[in-house]
Amino acid sequence: MNKFKVLSIALLAIVASSRAQDINQAKKAIDAEQFESAKTILKSIINAKPTNGTAAFYLGNVYMLQNNVDSAKIYYQKGLAGTEGARLNNIGFGLIDLDNGNTAAAEQNFALATKDLKKKDIEEYIFIGRAYTYSLKPDYKKAIEVLNKAKLINPQDAQLNLALGNAYFGDKNQNEAYSAYRNAYTIDNTLIRAKMQLGVLLKGAKAYTEAIKAFDEVIAINANYGPVYRELAETYYLWGRNEPSKYRIYVDKALVNYEKYLTLTDYSLNSRMRHADFLVLAGEYKALEAEANKMVELDKVNPRILRYLGISAYQNGNYDVAIKSLESFIANPANKVIAMDYQTLGFAKIKKAVGEDGKAVDNALFDNAILDVKKASEMDPNGLSLNISDVGKKLYELKLFKQAAAVYEIAVANKESKNYILDNFYLGNSLYFDNTRKDIVKPDPVALQRADVAYGAVIEASPKTQDAYLYRARTNSLLENDEMTIKYYNDYVNVVTEKGPEELAKPATVKKIIESYNTSAASYANTDKAKAIEYFNKTLALDPTNQYALESLKSLK
Repeated sequence: MNKFKVLSIALLAIVASSRAQDINQAKKAIDAEQFESAKTILKSIINAKPTNGTAAFYLGNVYMLQNNVDSAKIYYQKGLAGTEGARLNNIGFGLIDLDNGNTAAAEQNFALATKDLKKKDIEEYIFIGRAYTYSLKPDYKKAIEVLNKAKLINPQDAQLNLALGNAYFGDKNQNEAYSAYRNAYTIDNTLIRAKMQLGVLLKGAKAYTEAIKAFDEVIAINANYGPVYRELAETYYLWGRNEPSKYRIYVDKALVNYEKYLTLTDYSLNSRMRHADFLVLAGEYKALEAEANKMVELDKVNPRILRYLGISAYQNGNYDVAIKSLESFIANPANKVIAMDYQTLGFAKIKKAVGEDGKAVDNALFDNAILDVKKASEMDPNGLSLNISDVGKKLYELKLFKQAAAVYEIAVANKESKNYILDNFYLGNSLYFDNTRKDIVKPDPVALQRADVAYGAVIEASPKTQDAYLYRARTNSLLENDEMTIKYYNDYVNVVTEKGPEELAKPATVKKIIESYNTSAASYANTDKAKAIEYFNKTLALDPTNQYALESLKSLK
């Protein structure tokens, strides 16, 4: 009987050790971003012991990492009823509260998690610090405050130092972050993420050569650590953005490293979506379309796949698929729609409405497209202007001036745009040229007045832009506003004269000066003959054979 008891105790110890090992395996899988593997391990632990609150908490965390809040809530709730690690699940609910902007509720949950802690317990503080750090609405200073409480208890805890490094990094305190990461790796040299984060600091400082060297050191220690290849991919991508001449070389390296990351993590739908997000960022739309189609095979109903299909189809010229995919995605109220969704949908409709040559425009579809692009601009007024400008320029080049003007109207709404001056110039030109078409019976005064305002914005921001004065004068001439016509033609002549003899000697400039003098003279003809004669004589000083000036002078005399 005693022998049986001894064997039973030994067996229980082995089982307990096995379970602990399983949790450690799950932790390693989470750190390695092998989330599907971690979920399998944690679910097996919960199936074997449904009251394991620690496993439920970690499983909830994995679902949070995968943006599946509903599943996370289920496991946090299950974990609260556990017999071990139950209090940790309050932190999970606190994280959800932080994401929802309910700080008071989060603090109540965190208080429940830390109530009656033993003096040497710091795990709860570490997870609370991480919650403040990784929330959708982070509070890095609060995270540092909580983690420093734990540091007073045990400053030599590696995970604590790693968490502090992340909080300081989020708070843009590079020196403290470096110190914390270094301490974490010194305390536990198996904590390879801490060493990797030293490279992340360098990446954030745009020290790309040094960052890649740091990541290569991590690979030398453990070539199978997946996250380091993701960091390499992002570093090469950013490096390419900062050195346009080498963009293609670096982006190709980025794509290779991201593929390596996938092979070392998992090829689940979730990881494929992370890959798709990176392909969108890198502008690799052929690869994105291939990835989207692979995701359809895995899950035909996941709505985010429609976004990737829509974006890639638009970029690859398949506008019908783009429109169908994005309209279906946007129509689902459960989906989190972003500005890019509306913008891409609008651009796809514009392409379809205009066609390749712009000779047969579907005006109803175009007008509908403009509503989508406006919606995108309202959602993200600062992030989309350059793309809008590109679309407007293509319409302008097709001589679809009315349509180009509608696009440029959206672009100039963002006064912070780098293209603000040029967009206003093209807006003015689009409206002007649309009112000088051969089939125009009578110019639209409202459109021309808007053109005048657009040219005014150019002149205010860039007073030396000579053609803005010229076109503003032409616009006012169409509006039959003689006073302003003369003023802006004079301004044009003054600006080009200030630029010196070289500018004045250009045949194109001479032609425009003659236009300025002749039109100003014609404007004066009915009110001030002396001025009209003066301006026609200025023309003849430049071009003694100018027929219009010669004949006009005869009629004036």
